[in-house]
Amino acid sequence: MNKTAPFEGLSFDPAGLPADLWIDGTWRPADGGKRIDVLDPSTGKVITSVADASIEDAMQAVAAAGKAAEGWKMTAPRQRGEILRRCFELMIEKRDMLAELISLENGKSLTDAKGEVTYAAEFFRWFSEEAVRLNGDIYTAPSGANKIVVEHQPIGIAVLVTPWNFPAAMATRKIAPALAAGCTVILKPATETPLTAYVLADIYREAGVPAGVVNVVTTSRAGATVSAMLHDSRVRKLSFTGSTEVGRKLLREAADTVISSSMELGGNAPFIVFDDADLEAALDGAMVAKMRNGGEACTAANRFYVQNGIRDAFAKGLTERMAALKVGAGYDPKTQCGPLINQDAVERIGGLVEDAVSNGAEVLAGGKASGGEGFYFLPTVMTGVPAHARIMNEEIFGPVAAITGFDTEDEVVAAANDTEYGLIAYVFTRDIGRGMRVSERLESGMVGLNRGLVSDPAAPFGGVKQSGLGREGAHHGIMEFCETKYIAVSW
Repeated sequence: MNKTAPFEGLSFDPAGLPADLWIDGTWRPADGGKRIDVLDPSTGKVITSVADASIEDAMQAVAAAGKAAEGWKMTAPRQRGEILRRCFELMIEKRDMLAELISLENGKSLTDAKGEVTYAAEFFRWFSEEAVRLNGDIYTAPSGANKIVVEHQPIGIAVLVTPWNFPAAMATRKIAPALAAGCTVILKPATETPLTAYVLADIYREAGVPAGVVNVVTTSRAGATVSAMLHDSRVRKLSFTGSTEVGRKLLREAADTVISSSMELGGNAPFIVFDDADLEAALDGAMVAKMRNGGEACTAANRFYVQNGIRDAFAKGLTERMAALKVGAGYDPKTQCGPLINQDAVERIGGLVEDAVSNGAEVLAGGKASGGEGFYFLPTVMTGVPAHARIMNEEIFGPVAAITGFDTEDEVVAAANDTEYGLIAYVFTRDIGRGMRVSERLESGMVGLNRGLVSDPAAPFGGVKQSGLGREGAHHGIMEFCETKYIAVSW
């Protein structure tokens, strides 16, 4: 396919991107030659197509990972770390091209896409350093009869399932610790944004990742394909990022063979602003927490609880900022808010707004799709949103801020915790004592205290309740891909 008008201005031709399965260090067409169209959400038009893997293709990827497993496990930690460090360097060298590609297939603004590439690459740098620090323990048993030796071994072949909203970062956040630990992997990226995963696979090859250590397969039959891999006795790890609904299904599948499972699932993040908060700082934080990736993030602020003494001023300031955002194609350098991922997302968010309005909410900005080609929803602010509205109980995943007031600390903590989710929460107050007290009371795996951004490869990322199991990033991330072995020794 030749470059066409919607893609003018890019530094690359989408037709020249790798788009076949990456198995055992080679590009392969799918069994039967089936393809999946990849759309540009900014226009709704087809960018290109990628291979549509069969179950047999996926099992070949498992076999390749199995063949490479022993060699990679026995590779010196320093050598593994140097390869990961080279992955980091290559991603930074190719940052502009990768950002354009992410904007093209995902729709996010170039600013957000460049931020994602930097963040995604950092996982390789961080875990290149963790690879040589996977320390065990040795100590004397309390009885004095023997020594207790504890070591951490690679858990084995890992199946990694990633979503479309951060096509680079969600992959590297799993691949980097897995490789650092000595595991081989099969990555199944989302079919909405597979091109980034394939370009990154070529970067891994260039960095020196041996054949079969990383395999990438795209498929339109995700359920059956992932199930088949999980039921192969060689697979010992599942790491999934996506919705809680799908996570529950995968946990049932993993139970059949008792596979270790890491789950980064849905969120319903409260954003709490107390009367004594620095208003401008709270608004700055709100724009980051709400509008990073256009709101299509599991960490996005979902429910805005603003103490009544400052609520009107906060709503006014947020409305002005949201209404001023330039909406447009992700790869347009002037764009501040790109499209949603597809038309279904536009209709779903429109339904949430309509439900809130029917229950008494007032729209202060936006509130509707923008119309025309592409999948756009205008940045939206609503106030007076009741607790029973769907938008206060479902993950929005779009550029909509729902504001409601509160009076007391106990009241807002109870409201914030009244959800099955517990991924992240945000708190703004000048009273650091109250800030820490509320942060500890919130049922959430992460808290941004006077900050709208918490994601960091050096920090443990993950949730509680039905927002997930396990942690990614920090030293915790590499431990998710290890088995702990105890050896009782006498000498």
